[in-house]
Amino acid sequence: MLRRLLVVIVALGVTACVGTGDLASPDERAQATSERDDPHRLTARPSAKVARDAPTGILPLVPGSPGDGWLVVPERYASQRPARLVLSLRGAGGTARAALRFFRDDVDRRNLILVAPEARGRTWDLALGDPGADAVFIDRSLARVFSRYAVDPRQVAVAGYSDGASFALTLGLTNGDLFRHVIALSPGFMDVRTAIGSPRVFVSHGTSDDTLPIERTSEPLVERMRDAGYDVRFVRFEAEHTVPETVRAHALRWFLRGGGR
Repeated sequence: MLRRLLVVIVALGVTACVGTGDLASPDERAQATSERDDPHRLTARPSAKVARDAPTGILPLVPGSPGDGWLVVPERYASQRPARLVLSLRGAGGTARAALRFFRDDVDRRNLILVAPEARGRTWDLALGDPGADAVFIDRSLARVFSRYAVDPRQVAVAGYSDGASFALTLGLTNGDLFRHVIALSPGFMDVRTAIGSPRVFVSHGTSDDTLPIERTSEPLVERMRDAGYDVRFVRFEAEHTVPETVRAHALRWFLRGGGR
């Protein structure tokens, strides 16, 4: 039976629902089906039938509504050559456009589509304690992208920084049959109610982070994921709450190599 993660910790006076309980085993995750009451379960999937002609470049994620986020498509995109896709989630206080910066320079040379949605509130609703609306919007946005662009289903990732990293872990482990790779840059927590699939996970965190101390966040999260059988690459670096260029480049290489070291 799948187990729900509802262990609570307190970090810097903020109570968060954190994935420090037991995750389902790989065999259990392989046999799992969607739980309809899980607010983080997504239904959008890459499609074999897509539009022949679709726009490229930097585009509003929702046509005519740039405030809802951004979509970046390689200029030389061709439906005959399915692209990689990364769902990139901003940190608290950031913007969807800021979330593009981690992989924007790699779009054309790596045949990479970026999807950067905007949170429905000031940050992701997972962190605000009322999950649902953000996942619904992301699901609809991905469905629209998958209907227009050819995406390699083996090379779909979710990535995020800070609150976005917490949401990336939550979405990634809940939807491991969609996201084969999860990139969490300085996460604080996760709320995984239905762990499905076995995505590979990249976690990075600064050892001097005073915003989300590593010993209360990434270290216990990584330990529990590894105990549950997930393949986790954990990168510690000497800095505060940030993402050094060397770490960003490491995460990208890890993804391009299929989660290899």
